[in-house]
This record gives sequence, C-alpha cells and structure tokens, in this order.
Amino acid sequence: MPDRLAVVLDCGATNARAVALNTTGEVVSSVSRPNEPARQPESPEDWLIWPLEGVFEKLAVSCREALAEIDPARVVAVTVTTFGADGAPVTAGNELTYPVISWQDSRTEDLANRLGDYIEPWRIFKTTGYQIIPFNTLLKLIWLRENAPEALDGAESWLMMPGLLSMMLCGERSIDPTAAGTMMAMDMAARDWSPEMLELADLTPGFFPRWVEPGEVIGEVGAAAAERTGLPEGTPVVAAGHDTQFAAVGSGAGPREAILSSGTWEILLLRQQRYEATRAGFEAGLLIEADAEPGRWNPQLLMMGSGPLEWIREQFFSGISARAAAYERMIAAAEKVEPGAGGVMVLPSFVPDTGPNARHRTKGTILGLGLNTTRGQIYRAGLEGLCYQLRHAVEVLRESTGFEPEGIRLVGGGARNQLWNRLRADITGLPITTLTNEEATVAGAAIFAFIGAGLFRSVEEGQSAADLGERIIEPSAESGAYDELYELYRSAPPALEAFYRT
Repeated sequence: MPDRLAVVLDCGATNARAVALNTTGEVVSSVSRPNEPARQPESPEDWLIWPLEGVFEKLAVSCREALAEIDPARVVAVTVTTFGADGAPVTAGNELTYPVISWQDSRTEDLANRLGDYIEPWRIFKTTGYQIIPFNTLLKLIWLRENAPEALDGAESWLMMPGLLSMMLCGERSIDPTAAGTMMAMDMAARDWSPEMLELADLTPGFFPRWVEPGEVIGEVGAAAAERTGLPEGTPVVAAGHDTQFAAVGSGAGPREAILSSGTWEILLLRQQRYEATRAGFEAGLLIEADAEPGRWNPQLLMMGSGPLEWIREQFFSGISARAAAYERMIAAAEKVEPGAGGVMVLPSFVPDTGPNARHRTKGTILGLGLNTTRGQIYRAGLEGLCYQLRHAVEVLRESTGFEPEGIRLVGGGARNQLWNRLRADITGLPITTLTNEEATVAGAAIFAFIGAGLFRSVEEGQSAADLGERIIEPSAESGAYDELYELYRSAPPALEAFYRT
C-alpha cells in the first residue's frame, strides 16, 4: 500500500501547489507556484479577485511537474484544499457569471457595518458559529444581490473555491461542509443550510449544489483536465475542502489536545463532538466551523501570528539579507535575554481580529523601551507577547466551551522556531507537541483522498498509518516566572485599548 499515492492540490493565498503523498503521510513530490489575487478589471483598486483559470493553470502545471518525478499510475485519487470564504456563481454549463471575490477585497466592509441593523450579531453567531467579518461569503452574496443581481439570477448554483477547482477537474458541481461552514450561511448545529441567513441574500438552499462529505467521490478526472495536469484520466476526484479543518486531522491531535496552526496568523482550535455557541464565546470573538468529520465542530480563535515578528525582523535586523540567517541571529540574541525581556512588552493586538472593522484592528504596541533596550529584547518581547495571546486564547476556549486541554499540538511554519515553542510551553503551562512531518494540511486531505479511493476505512485508520515524528516540549522551571508578567499583559491600560478600538 505505501506505493499508492494521493495528489493534493493545495491552493493557498501565497502559493498554489501540487503535493503527492503516500499512505504514511510522507511527501513524495511537491511543486508550487506563487499565488495572489488580482485587481478586478475596470474596478476600484481594492476590488480583488481570484482569476480562476489562472489559479487552476498554476495548480495544473505544478501537478504535471510533480508527477514527472513519479509514476502517475501510482496515483489513486486527487483532492483539493484551499482557503475559506471565497466562491462564485456558476451556470448549468459550469461557467462563472461573476469572478471569485477574494477575502482580501474591501467591497463588503459597508455591508458588514450594516448587517447588525437587520439581524442581531449574537443570533448570527448562535446559528452559524460566525462573527460578522467583512470577508464573510454571505456578505458577498448580499453585495451581488444589490449590485450585480444578474450574476445570481443567471447562475445555476454557488460553488466555494474547493468546489470550483474540483469542477475543473471532473465537471461535477459540489459543495462540502468545511468550505460551506466559512460562509456564515449554515445552520452549524445541523450541518446544513440556514434558510434564515440565505434569505438575507434572497436565496434558498436550492441554489447550492449537492453536499459532499470529505472522503466522498465527486467524479473522475476528465480528458481535458488529465492533459493539463498529467493525472490519469478517470482518477477519482475526492472531496476535501477548507484547509484549516484538514490541518487539524493531519496533526493527529488526541481528544485532550488543542491544535495551534501557526503561520502569518495563528488559529487555536478544538475538535469537539458537540456544537455549543455560548455568549462568552461570542463576546470573546470565537468562531465555530464544521469539522472534516460529521458530528464534530471546531471552535477556534484567530490571532496574530508571525506577522509582528516579520515586522521586528524588517525594522531591527534589516542588515541581514538572508531571511534564515536573520532569524538565526534574532533567536540567538533573544535566548540571552531573561524572562520578561528586560521590561519590554509587545502587545500584538488589544482586541480580537473579528467584527466589521477587523481590517483595521491588527495594531499593537511596544511598551517599556529605554535608551539601553536591545533588539534581542524586542524580539524576545515579541515572542512572549504572542505567547501571552495564546495563553489568553486557551483561557477563552476553556471558559466558552468547558474544554480542559492537557496539551497543544502545533502545526504550520511557526512550529520551526524552537525558542518560540519553549516559550509557548512555559507561558501556557502546557506541553507543546511539534511534528517533524510539517505537512499537516495536505496529510489530512490525503487521508480523505485515500478513504475515497478505498484504501482507508476511516480517519482513525489513516491517522494511525501516518508517521508524524512527534516531539514533546514540557514547561520548564522558568514557567512560573511568567504568571505575573501575564497579568501585566492582561491589564493593559484601558485608555490604550479604547484608542485601538477607534
């Protein structure tokens, strides 16, 4: 069975790649192309779209090159994983009636501010698990209804990005719950559409294609797609969906672990077996999405990640041209600094990055600067600030869900920084598990591809077959030194918080 491969087309906001994996989760071949949204022609500069044909071409070329390194006959299935929130209306002939509006687009900001006038935000959260965020798919549907109604009236259905790319592989239209769960249009508890929410865009559940659960076969790679991608014609196209959910599966997290996906942004999430939208979670900015498996949900918090650290690198270590060398120097300098960073404190953000003004809320502050402050102190303070944020997120999940984590499982690029990992363990007081297999998202998606191909009977079987290479970092003797510092972080001046809310 290890000679059998699944191909995952992983479409991210910065890279579009094709990855071939075996049944142990090992990456056998991987090729990527840079990816980014484009300005919509003859539109304002901040109207951004994903040119679907161009995105698919990047994936197709990457796939063809990845398969050139292996025997394509080994491929038993192909699947797609990508970001949430974005989709487009499609005709009966599989043609788009309007471009795919990017989550980075600004046209729905005014709608986000107005939506609370029509329906109470708490009611939205209780039904859909979502806060009002400008990039919510439902806001795009309302915007189209108000500004380009012909796009919806001339369409047969609405597809999210995983469904659009799968359609280009096999010609079949579909939508999966993990992608639909990012739309603010689902009855999350029922894992189905919310007619009440869809009515805001004058739509009904009938406007959407058939549900496909992750692991279900959507169709087969057609002749044209086979020629473009190098995939054998007839290869099963298996449903996956929103990348966050598949990273959670690929992490191999146990029932008492929280999962931290760390990159430019960080997402702390759980895989729970009940849907519980609480007032405490709503007020704390919690989101709840549909897990890749029915009967599970993913309460989560979105936080700043490595973005502030990149800013520190650019401002204080700019003389080191190579990025990897810069981070080695930064870490070495920070390791010489005692807990508390010599009185310097970096506060990444005072408010959750949710709500109608989320685009403007990613601000922060550096406190305690002096004439003798070193750049090593500033970088260490940046790491500590992100870890205080993580500890607060753990407390929010505990208070809003009742979940008592016994550890945190870490995936994503932020897992490579061992100093950051040690600080995570010390500041949260929880063991941090890292993986030598860093490809949690595609590994999770591949499990479902193999289920669709009949090689695995369950997610658990796929996880058991995976070689994750776990490493556990326990809290050190310095852990207690951060309790008082964390309370200082929590008691940031109210006046400063009020400033950032304006």
